[in-house]
Amino acid sequence: MKQYQYVIFDVDGTLLDTAEGVIEAVKKTMLEEKLAIPSEAVLRTFIGPPIQNSFQKLYGFETKRIQELATIFRDFYKQDDCLLKARPYEGIDQVCQTLLNAGIQMGVATYKRQDYAERIVRYFGFGRFTDYIYGADHENRLKKVDIIKLCLEQMGCQDYRQAVMVGDSDNDAVGAQEVGIDFIGVTYGFGFKNPENVDAYSNVGSARTPLELLKFLIK
Repeated sequence: MKQYQYVIFDVDGTLLDTAEGVIEAVKKTMLEEKLAIPSEAVLRTFIGPPIQNSFQKLYGFETKRIQELATIFRDFYKQDDCLLKARPYEGIDQVCQTLLNAGIQMGVATYKRQDYAERIVRYFGFGRFTDYIYGADHENRLKKVDIIKLCLEQMGCQDYRQAVMVGDSDNDAVGAQEVGIDFIGVTYGFGFKNPENVDAYSNVGSARTPLELLKFLIK
């Protein structure tokens, strides 16, 4: 087993259960714009991916309209009653503390907009584990591969064989593969439901709980 020196975490579905706040902001956007509200199962697909992609997939609007919806969503989501309506997954603090004690550098790469990413990660205490927090831009120009790469560069990682991405979705898996680092999928979040889902992508393992991550991250 490798001893990684750099571990990058996704946020939604990996560090934090953000379902309640994201869905609330999505519903408020749909009500504001008098759009049909889909089922709860469809609403949950909005958690994690770029918000523009989710609106486009559901409604098929043109780019300008999709960007308008994204702006309205973010105006709702940035409020404390949505953004901070989240909870850390049980055991994830212990994982991060164990990595910190082992001298392993941690970073965050998320599709949340940069300012929201910094705010929510620090609010829930993960700032004590890392200063490397990187998110998306407002126009969705940065892809997951770009965000991961930026995080690695700022962490000073020169040998990508020493790095691994931990996430709950295909966005994380594909981003890691495009960068050229290892990937560990988690099945307790919003994307992958079982190890078979993770195995559709290149990976070094999957974890059903945060604490299971340690068997892949600590020798």
